[in-house]
Amino acid sequence: MNAKKPKTTIAPMEALKQAAECLKALAHPARLRMVQLLLEGRYTVGELAEDCDIPNNVASEHLRLMQRCGFLTSQREGRKVFYEVAEPHLADIMKCIESRFLAAS
Repeated sequence: MNAKKPKTTIAPMEALKQAAECLKALAHPARLRMVQLLLEGRYTVGELAEDCDIPNNVASEHLRLMQRCGFLTSQREGRKVFYEVAEPHLADIMKCIESRFLAAS
């Protein structure tokens, strides 16, 4: 049986494996909310935790996970650490999520 020739370039499995791991890093309501906020500007852990109604240590862990995937960066200013989006494609991912799930609510 002949397989159909794909119209687009099919990614290698290793690249898809890496993509799946990073998408897992977004697969939590608090993390998605943090990304929404960070797409609007930079925030501290405490500000994000308060908005998401979670403890600071839990927010920190969520942020570290997303930072390991390269989605976020952090910058220390005195005693405060500010987080911001490092991956510009996050805006496109969030637009897709919002158009699919927020339009239905």
